[in-house]
Amino acid sequence: MKKIEIDDELYQYIASNTQSIGESASDILRRLLKLSPSESAQNNGVVEEKQEQSEQVVEQSVTKLTSRTANVFNILNKEELAMQKGVVGRFLFILSALHRTHKESFDSVLEIKGRDRIYFAKSKEALLESGSSMNPKNIAESEYWVMTNSNTTRKKMMLHEVALGLGYKESEAETIRDYL
Repeated sequence: MKKIEIDDELYQYIASNTQSIGESASDILRRLLKLSPSESAQNNGVVEEKQEQSEQVVEQSVTKLTSRTANVFNILNKEELAMQKGVVGRFLFILSALHRTHKESFDSVLEIKGRDRIYFAKSKEALLESGSSMNPKNIAESEYWVMTNSNTTRKKMMLHEVALGLGYKESEAETIRDYL
């Protein structure tokens, strides 16, 4: 197997197209490019066929998920999280996963603020206007921006508040916070 380097934007795109836990980047790219499955994926064909049949049964009995029942733990891959560059990279990766899971209710992050400045906004400029040394970063594949010039404890607090605002239980919010 060969290794290649890709930029962060491409990596986020590939990661955002993951359909199952443990799906490799190669399998994701093969699916997106409409190439034939890899040999290992073909060997699992029987398993996948049975999985598809059981998924069809589940689809018939389950109604569409709302953002309250959607769960970031279904898409947050710990291996991918570990590959992120530093605390800021992990912070943005977790926020991106939360956004993908809760697009309809993600606006609630705009209510999370510090004493003197805002933490989230829909533009880089709005963050810059709220204080100095903000170091705003875009949350991948969203219109949201977040202040990243804070210590790790503050970033953990922000993740905790985001999770609570999106409807996670206290224990789940603590787990999300601790991923940082």
